[in-house]
Amino acid sequence: MLNIKRVLLKISGEALMGQQTHGLDAAIMAQIAADIKAVYESGIEICVVVGGGNIFRGMNGVTYGINRSTSDHMGMLATVMNGLALQSVLENIGLETRVVSALRITGVCEPFIYRRALRHIQKGRIVIFTAGTGNPHFTTDTAASLRALEMNCDLLVKGTKVDGVYSADPFKYPDTQFYPQLTYRKVLDDNLRVMDGTAVALAQENNLPLMVCSIQQPQSLVKALKGEGRYSLITTEINE
Repeated sequence: MLNIKRVLLKISGEALMGQQTHGLDAAIMAQIAADIKAVYESGIEICVVVGGGNIFRGMNGVTYGINRSTSDHMGMLATVMNGLALQSVLENIGLETRVVSALRITGVCEPFIYRRALRHIQKGRIVIFTAGTGNPHFTTDTAASLRALEMNCDLLVKGTKVDGVYSADPFKYPDTQFYPQLTYRKVLDDNLRVMDGTAVALAQENNLPLMVCSIQQPQSLVKALKGEGRYSLITTEINE
C-alpha cells in the first residue's frame, strides 16, 4: 500500500478520445470521472492536469505555418476545453470542482493563483489545472510536475493509453520490455519518452515520485494507488 495523501493526475488529451481519432469519448470521460471519485472517496486528495492533444497539439500547428508561440497558445486553449468538459462530468457525479487556467479566461474559469488553488484542494475540491504553465515551449507534462510540486503532492500519476513504461511503443513492438520500477536517470538516459525530459528532470530534482498507469482501464488508477495491478513507478532508486 502506497502512503499517499495528495496526488496529481496528469491526463493526456489522447487518453480522453478513447478509440476515436479526435475529440472526447463520453464513455472514457465517465470512466475517468468514476475513477477520480473512487480515489477521492478513499481519502486521497486529488487534483488534475489535462492535456489538449485530442483537440490541438501545439507542435502540429507549426506544420501548418503557424508561429510556434501562437500554436502553443492554441494548444493551451484546447486544454481549457478539456478541463471544462471534465469538470461537467465530475460535477454530474456529485464532486465539487474548480477549473483553473494559467491563462486569464475569467469568463469560464479561475486564473491560477497558488494559494487559492491550494485552498480549494484543502477544502475538498478537485482542482483541474489547464493551459499548461501559461508559457509556450513547455508541455503539459512539465506543467504537471510544476503543479504537483506547488500543491505539495506526494505523487504525480501520468494516466495514459498504456499501462506503464516500456522500452519502446508496445502498440508497435509487442515484445518490448515492461518496467515495473525504474529511475529518473534511466528514463532520461534511455529517452523513454514517458514524459518530456524537463518534467522528469524537475521531478528528479525535487524527489517527486512518478507513476505511469492506464487511465482507460476501469479501476486501474485506484488499484495502482493501492500498490496493486499493473503500473510503473519512477523514483531515485529501485526498491527490491
